[in-house]
Amino acid sequence: MKNVCLVGNPNTGKTTLFNTLTSSNEHVGNWHGVTVEEKGRVYKFEGQEINLVDLPGIYSLSPLSFEEQVARDYIIKHQDHLIVNICDASNLRRNLYLTLCLMELGVEVILVVNQIDKRPICKVDYVKLEKLLGVKILHINAGCKSDADRVNRAILTGGIQAKYNLPHLNNLDFSSVQGCVAGMPNENYYKTKLLEDDGQTKQEFGISKMFGGCDEVAAARYAYIDSVLSVVSSQNQRVYGKSKLDKLLLNRFLALPTFLILLAGVFYLTFFSLGSWLSGRLEFAIEGLIFSPISKWLTSLFGKTSWIVGLFDAAIAGGVGSVVSFLPQVALLFLFLSILEDSGYLSRIAFLFDDVLSKVGLSGKAVYTLLMGFGCSTTAVLTARNMEDKNSKIKTALLTPYMSCSAKFPIYSVLGGAFFGAGNIWVVLGLYLLGVVIAVLISFVLEKTALKSKSQSFILEFPPYRMTSFKRTARLLWQNVKLFLSRVGGLIVAMNIIVWLLSNFTVTLSYIGGGRGVSILETVGRVLAPIFIPLGFGNWALVASLIAGLVAKEVIVSTIGMFNGVEGSGATAGSILSLSAVAGFASASSVLSYLVFCLLYVPCFATISVLSKEIGRKWTFISIIIEFMVAYAASFMVYNVASACEIFGSARVLILLGVLTLIIVAVAAIFKRFINKKGCPYGKRCNKACKKK
Repeated sequence: MKNVCLVGNPNTGKTTLFNTLTSSNEHVGNWHGVTVEEKGRVYKFEGQEINLVDLPGIYSLSPLSFEEQVARDYIIKHQDHLIVNICDASNLRRNLYLTLCLMELGVEVILVVNQIDKRPICKVDYVKLEKLLGVKILHINAGCKSDADRVNRAILTGGIQAKYNLPHLNNLDFSSVQGCVAGMPNENYYKTKLLEDDGQTKQEFGISKMFGGCDEVAAARYAYIDSVLSVVSSQNQRVYGKSKLDKLLLNRFLALPTFLILLAGVFYLTFFSLGSWLSGRLEFAIEGLIFSPISKWLTSLFGKTSWIVGLFDAAIAGGVGSVVSFLPQVALLFLFLSILEDSGYLSRIAFLFDDVLSKVGLSGKAVYTLLMGFGCSTTAVLTARNMEDKNSKIKTALLTPYMSCSAKFPIYSVLGGAFFGAGNIWVVLGLYLLGVVIAVLISFVLEKTALKSKSQSFILEFPPYRMTSFKRTARLLWQNVKLFLSRVGGLIVAMNIIVWLLSNFTVTLSYIGGGRGVSILETVGRVLAPIFIPLGFGNWALVASLIAGLVAKEVIVSTIGMFNGVEGSGATAGSILSLSAVAGFASASSVLSYLVFCLLYVPCFATISVLSKEIGRKWTFISIIIEFMVAYAASFMVYNVASACEIFGSARVLILLGVLTLIIVAVAAIFKRFINKKGCPYGKRCNKACKKK
């Protein structure tokens, strides 16, 4: 078996090549954290087995983050493996820096240059480059199967065994580190790492002295790269990572409005025009072709009052059917996110929000995790491990559940549509923005109190704007749709059945049918309902639905329909919508409060489990307490403000809130100034004296 490591900078097409070589479907992205640990796959090519390991993106062998540490450790421990080093042809100068580091280590390397753009920035003579570096070089398109076959043949053949040409090392002064590693294998590599003050290498040799040669080493490497590229390449007029579009998308005044308009457009297409039409067609098809015939057949066998018919109609048809009808909306959102990701725009968003996030103790890397939270909180939490600072990792993981995941789409669509109609687009957009704002505020509080972050590095490359690959987008879309369906087919079905049984049987296991009587779940709901009266939804059925939502947020919609008496084969999104509008909510303000609570309260058990593994039980428990308190406080505020607007009018209430806010800010500023002066021995000269001190 041939053991191979796939190594490269982020955003070079590394995972795309991995998928093409192995015919697998790993997620591909142009941001940090897509691959946060090594992924391996054994496959056969021309009768021979190849064990290919895809390592996280790395810029050099001096790690600055968790993901780079994973890659560096694996490379050092498996120096006998063949390294397939993939570089982006559009950014060859930057990528070859890692290539030199691998050559200095002395491992066997095959250099694969990936070129997707048909109009490359540089025209390179790769035959000449291969001779100058002394490394086997392949020029490919990572998504092309025939090019992948060329890489597989090169893997079986192996790299060039001659000694690498590393003349840049002759220009470095190793006198200060010569005695530390004399006689060691790969002596040049360890001397270079010590000169760079690499922490892990110095710890390995028990050295604490600072050599201060990092800049010198980097300058020598880049000087060598420049000298080689000047011989083998000709530069075009275009510049990597630059575009005329950036004048709009990164404009200091227009960038944020453009992003919000783009986000609103995605929501409109997803939840209303196109998404609503597709959902209606799928709902009609499921009801007419599947659930209605089965319900009639069961009724003919057992009678309409049988618990078996009730179980199918309410728990299976009414629950799963209503959730599956929202599948087009889930698919559309993932489609749009995939297009934005492949286009290179999401990397610009990370840059756009880096300054804002740095003020609350996060870096632009957090944007990747938070944006993934709009898809699924469970998988998004895993990407938080790429933070080099422990406190930043904990904060980023804690903030992820505040992003509105795809499981909450049905809640917004059904309940919001019942009360707000076409205006629900603004409610949905407001909920998404509310989650982001509250996450930023919580991060700010944690940064000032328990989770102070250290300074962090944030290296970001702008990929050129590209058209998305239809094949890759379709593959990713199918993966997400399959994941959604698997949850509906497994966990969601089981939970709906459990909820139906608890709501239709008493503690003595007597069938009460249709939710009439005192069921087990009703008993629990009535005990907890008074807690939520100040929030405007002290209805036991709504509270019980929140409990069911801890397993999966999609269950909330079907559970509300079940408790509101949606029976028979008519248990569709439309019937739930009409019944939920009158059964559990006193007014539109109570619906708004309920939606805010669903947005912010405790995430599903799957996310809680991942949080426990990633940040520990202590912070997971603290996060649950914070989420419940924040959800309760936000819902209380929204309910009372919305109720006041309904009674007194929106203009009067907003003016009153503005005046109260100004008063509170003024009093807080005066109080803070008074406390500072009273506690400072310099009195009126406090500011100047303390600054001098």
